[in-house]
Amino acid sequence: MGPFGTLVILPMFPELRTSFDASSTAVGWGFTIYLIPFALALLVSGTLGERWGRKRTVRGTYIIFAGASIICAFAPTLGVFLAGRAIQGVANAFITPLLLAGLAEVVEPERFGRSVGVYSSFQAVGGGLAPLLGGLAADVNWRWAFVGTAIVAAVLSMAPPNGEPRRNTAPPTIKPLLTAPMLSLGMAAFTAAAGPIGSGVLIGVVARDELDLTGLEAGLVLLSGPTVAMLTGPLWGRLLDRWGPRAAGLVAITTVSVLAAGLALGTTPLALTLVAAAVGGVTGFAVVVLQGLASTIIPGNRGGALSFVLAFRFLGHAAYPLLWLPVLDTSVTAAFLASACLGIATLFFFARTFTIGTAQTRDA
Repeated sequence: MGPFGTLVILPMFPELRTSFDASSTAVGWGFTIYLIPFALALLVSGTLGERWGRKRTVRGTYIIFAGASIICAFAPTLGVFLAGRAIQGVANAFITPLLLAGLAEVVEPERFGRSVGVYSSFQAVGGGLAPLLGGLAADVNWRWAFVGTAIVAAVLSMAPPNGEPRRNTAPPTIKPLLTAPMLSLGMAAFTAAAGPIGSGVLIGVVARDELDLTGLEAGLVLLSGPTVAMLTGPLWGRLLDRWGPRAAGLVAITTVSVLAAGLALGTTPLALTLVAAAVGGVTGFAVVVLQGLASTIIPGNRGGALSFVLAFRFLGHAAYPLLWLPVLDTSVTAAFLASACLGIATLFFFARTFTIGTAQTRDA
């Protein structure tokens, strides 16, 4: 539901503009307003969810997500629609980190990377279905996409993960998260999402406005990346186990940055689809590394550490349209190249995470 809720609106921008008599920039807030409260809530949601119990927390937030989806489906104005999107974002913050934290406790350490890869494949399914179904709904009535989301979220609330409140132990605290290595890892996630791994926003807008594709056709273009990510997720997990997070991360970030720059060559539907597929596949590698490292860096508060890093990542996703949609109005090529260049900053912060950690261990 997390990736689906984030990406479902990308192929329906023209229909939202018409329904609410709004500009592309105003409608773009439907993407950003989901991610900002989502990212801010992620700073504490993993820790709070561990205190309250994963089972109770995830069940409750799925129900809230369903209610927020109904608000979006029947919103009479853009303001009401954006309010529903914001509530969706807050609810989702209490789902993703708790699911992955639970995975870290039931999988052997030597197989954890592979398991995160499989988990990421299912995330990619959600991300892939979102633009496809969102585009299909846009061609009929975009509101049906949110009705369907509400139904699925209500069904998922009936099967939350295990995890009771921590009554007999001290609850995990946020203080261990505020360290130099964690902040550096968070900045790596932020710059990656605001740059090379966040390119789905530009791909969707270019497909509709520059290539004049229908909602369904744009959804199919956007589906290519998550499909490759879904198929390659287990492979990326095995490489993470084999190479370790540092080597795997450096390779993934470098490769996705180069491929994201290649989106500037997507001047036809086929070319854009092929490059988007490659970018999406290697984006899956980067996500597997970031999530795997965040899930294990603080064993005493896995959910809190993961949610902390995810907060930075999704703040980056929220910043992406604000940074690059104005550039897109001037030049498609400049927008894709400039966003890809943020991969350089991602490499710096990711490498610094390990440099700082090694130095602190040596000093200790």
